[in-house]
Amino acid sequence: MSDLGTEQNPVRAAIIGSGPSAFYAAEALIRSEPVVLVDMFERLPSPFGLVRSGVAPDHPKLKEPIRVYQRIAESPQFQFLGNITVGRDISVGELKNYYHAIVFACGAETDRTLGIAGESLPGSHTATEFVGWYNGHPDYRDRAFDLSHDTAVVIGQGNVAVDVCRILSKTVDELRHTDITKLALEVLAQSKIRDIHMIGRRGPAQAKFTQSELRELGELADCDPIVDPGDLELNPASREELADRSNRANLKSYEVLQGFASRPPPTRRRRCHIHFLKSPIELKGEGRLERVALMKNRLEGEPLRQVARETGELEELACGVLFRSIGYRGVPMAGVPFDDSRGIVPNRD
Repeated sequence: MSDLGTEQNPVRAAIIGSGPSAFYAAEALIRSEPVVLVDMFERLPSPFGLVRSGVAPDHPKLKEPIRVYQRIAESPQFQFLGNITVGRDISVGELKNYYHAIVFACGAETDRTLGIAGESLPGSHTATEFVGWYNGHPDYRDRAFDLSHDTAVVIGQGNVAVDVCRILSKTVDELRHTDITKLALEVLAQSKIRDIHMIGRRGPAQAKFTQSELRELGELADCDPIVDPGDLELNPASREELADRSNRANLKSYEVLQGFASRPPPTRRRRCHIHFLKSPIELKGEGRLERVALMKNRLEGEPLRQVARETGELEELACGVLFRSIGYRGVPMAGVPFDDSRGIVPNRD
């Protein structure tokens, strides 16, 4: 129709999901030249996705974009429809009958797996479960985490891994005035964990955490960050990476690690150990997690393209609880193409 996109005949768009990308998509559609009416579908009763349930409770400033999303939602061209699961309550085929366009902004809902023996042992969890639990996400509020052991392991070195380490490392007084749930605060108050080990398969020049997040591990009331100075020795390719002007963020993180490594011996109740060039190859235990087998790695390849290769040198680390924070994976939705090998909806650009 030639009048499509007018006030008399607006374009109708459905957006699946209600996190940041969904709201920015809604804003772009509402501001576009044709008149667009946006209906946003969300499987939970409330919107805002990971800004509500994925941001660490002690980082309230990171939740401030919610104010922007609330302003977008005030548009007369916008409607929020919560508690509706597309693919179950309404099919994609049915949506096509009512909308000119459908935008899928539902994110990657599950975690990547390590693909190793023992991964499903009791005591082995995804970081998503833990983060959702202490934020009160409906999917995870009934989870139980046994923190009665003295050692926890976190696999991965992104900001979510740092969040998990920090929450495990903080005192109850540090957490009391945050957005953490009452249940999580009560459980963490009884935690017996004294050593937290964050493990990455590549070196300090390739770690994905940001320096601002990392620095917080050195500002805790009763936990010392521990880095082996030997782990900060770089191969030539890694030195080139940190010398690259486009890689300033990693250089700043490396400088923070150097500061941790030069600290005096630890004196506080808890210790957060940061390991590099190690990969888990098996989780072991009789009926529940008791230890993790680690393979030491070396780096090979060109700068900014280095990969971790096994050295054959093994070590074991005793632990009572482990959190996997190695990235996310999408799940298929009926009626939508899906690349199962990559865990994504096939897309262009």
